[in-house]
Amino acid sequence: IIAIQNDAVRSWEEVNLKLISMIGFSGSLTIDVLPEGSSSERAYALEVDNYLARQDPPQPLQSLGMTPWQPEFPAVLGQVVDGEAAANAGLQAGDHIIAIDGTPVEDWMQFVTMIRRSAGETLSVAYERNGEQGTLTLTPGSNLLESGGEVGYIGAGVESVTWPESLQREIRYGPIEAVGQALSRTGDMILLTVDAIRKMLVGLISPSNLSGPITIAQISGDSARAGMEAFVGFLAYLSISLGVLNLLPIPVLDGGHLLYYFLEIVRGRPVSEQTQAIGLRIGLAMVGGLMVMALYFDLMRLW
Repeated sequence: IIAIQNDAVRSWEEVNLKLISMIGFSGSLTIDVLPEGSSSERAYALEVDNYLARQDPPQPLQSLGMTPWQPEFPAVLGQVVDGEAAANAGLQAGDHIIAIDGTPVEDWMQFVTMIRRSAGETLSVAYERNGEQGTLTLTPGSNLLESGGEVGYIGAGVESVTWPESLQREIRYGPIEAVGQALSRTGDMILLTVDAIRKMLVGLISPSNLSGPITIAQISGDSARAGMEAFVGFLAYLSISLGVLNLLPIPVLDGGHLLYYFLEIVRGRPVSEQTQAIGLRIGLAMVGGLMVMALYFDLMRLW
């Protein structure tokens, strides 16, 4: 994918941001691609109606029937969590899972599927470790789903794989060019945030997408584990979002004070104290209600 609606994209992050900005769009969604092994671009027109409207959470790629390519992941354990089923059974990081109950395991996704449907069952697992094969018994734990069902889990992660050189891209900017790129990205995120607020008010985006301190803390931890670049990027996005919200024309926020100053310029005299007091109560109610909603949705996600 090289462009969406004639806007160039260079990464999955840019693809997702562009598609998210199209929430509520109806009509032809144009995607320009460069087919594998070809030097000629090709354009596709995807007919959509109220794209991603009221979807919770929005799934921009899946809604179009697309899945990002990724290399094959062999069923090799990269991490094993102490105290969970995999560690208790004797599995170790680096073990290659060969078969479960005599059924050969081709890749990681097949292994995950077999574990998820075997909650509480005792499985015979054949593995290879340092060139030697062995067998052990493994009993996956269970996690409850919102639908009422349950899935198995063992507390293990896949070993990372190397991506092909042809699919890796490094983008660098000089000090001066980086400033321009930073300003441009900040402007894009401001417009995206304002547009998201507008779409939430008109019902195109579900209010359940609101996030409070609990979700912010969770995403902070995830981004910190992903590396310094991801963490600093998240802090920048968070700062932009809070800055936009703070400038909304709601009393008690800075945007409300700016609104009073504007009215004072237009009227030639300050807004009366009684009007400001009423606005203060309204603003507190709005901000308080927003905080309660965000915290409620945070708790619902945890539950």
